[in-house]
Amino acid sequence: MFNTYYSKYRSWRRNRQACNELMEFSSRQLDDIGIFDRQDIKSIIHQASRSLPSANSG
Repeated sequence: MFNTYYSKYRSWRRNRQACNELMEFSSRQLDDIGIFDRQDIKSIIHQASRSLPSANSG
């Protein structure tokens, strides 16, 4: 049970870190990687973390 909570916490921290790092990018850098609106960053990270098995296995 503790492992489940810890795994979810680690996933949340990873997503938060990725979001913070992407928010530091310039608009040009975001355009270059295909993110055209900063408001989409959280949803893109959330979707990516669910679709990549390696992101959840730590």
